[in-house]
Amino acid sequence: MKSLRTRISENILAPSQLSSKQLLDMLTPAGRSNELRRHAASVIVARVQLIAGLFAILVPFFAIIDLVVFDLATAGKLIALRLASTAIFAALAWPREASLTRPYTQALAALLVLLLVPSLFHLLSADMLAQASQTNAQKLVAQLYTYLPTIVLGGLAIFPLTALEALLFALPVIGMGLAGLILGGSAPDLAQYGGTLWFMLMMLGVAMFSGMSQCHYMATLVVRAMHDPLTGAYTRRSGEDALKLLFRLNRMAGKPLTVAFIDLDRFKEINDLFGHEAGDQCLRLLADNLRAGLRRSDLLIRWGGEEFVAVLPDTPLDKVPMLLLRLRQQGLGQRPDGRQMTASFGIACSDEEGIAACEALVWRADRRMYEAKRQGRDAVVWPDGSCQPLKPTDASTSTTG
Repeated sequence: MKSLRTRISENILAPSQLSSKQLLDMLTPAGRSNELRRHAASVIVARVQLIAGLFAILVPFFAIIDLVVFDLATAGKLIALRLASTAIFAALAWPREASLTRPYTQALAALLVLLLVPSLFHLLSADMLAQASQTNAQKLVAQLYTYLPTIVLGGLAIFPLTALEALLFALPVIGMGLAGLILGGSAPDLAQYGGTLWFMLMMLGVAMFSGMSQCHYMATLVVRAMHDPLTGAYTRRSGEDALKLLFRLNRMAGKPLTVAFIDLDRFKEINDLFGHEAGDQCLRLLADNLRAGLRRSDLLIRWGGEEFVAVLPDTPLDKVPMLLLRLRQQGLGQRPDGRQMTASFGIACSDEEGIAACEALVWRADRRMYEAKRQGRDAVVWPDGSCQPLKPTDASTSTTG
């Protein structure tokens, strides 16, 4: 019999199977990759802006109900709260540039403000409404206001949040909802308000499950969209976006960004002699070995065909020979005929004169890679123009040239 987790994965959390790591990523945001955080941040901000924009229009419109149902003094106070809420919603809806360094934190802060405004409205108006509610119409409107925290909890369901995040966002909302009931003159009677609390917890459960499902689905789409299906490296489009961001961040921090343009030597010969399936296997093996030699903070991009770009943040040129030594010692993999695969490298660093954009950085590395091929392959060309063969005996004693 299939496990419950497998059934949920196949029937609810499609399109991919649910691994233990994916399950952990749905429960807590700690293991999220940087690209997934950026994508989730953009989704959260877009939805916050949409909802805040709608609320900025609808909230003052419903002031008509306050004027019709309540006396002028009470209606005036409620309208003042509405105008303050509208100002906050308008500020949240206003387009702004995403943070380069902490976009996810920025998105969560905006979401928290969006959730707290209706809850605070309920909390600040509870005592006033309790005193002003004399007629059945007034009591009905006052009772409807008590459902604001519950509506907020239901609204959490549209955001891609992990279970822990949804719970943390819900706690202040639930607390304000209960505090509003007490300020409204109601004793904390479980028999009377247990149903309200139960309904709030049910909304929280729905929001947690919906957020987890969205997180899993988004992670699946991001991985498929950003990574090359053959090699697992970044696609050129997603890699260029990440490279532009890293270039700007390293410039802001005053740190060097180095790129290595890598081209597998004599790849056409592999395809011609052994077939494209063998060529694909060589590319997979090359990408695996390149990743094994890179740091976790480095990026590997499949630029096209047998060309790869390794992006090395916060890496001066004098640290690159150690990387090449690791790659050459572990090997890049074997060709179908048993010989070791080799590659030609071109190195460029953002510290070089005349590099004002990442496009120029990649272009220089590309030109140097072709120069390495012209000088015999299995070599690296450095920014000073020197060409160094990449044989194991040479790599161990190399410098930046």
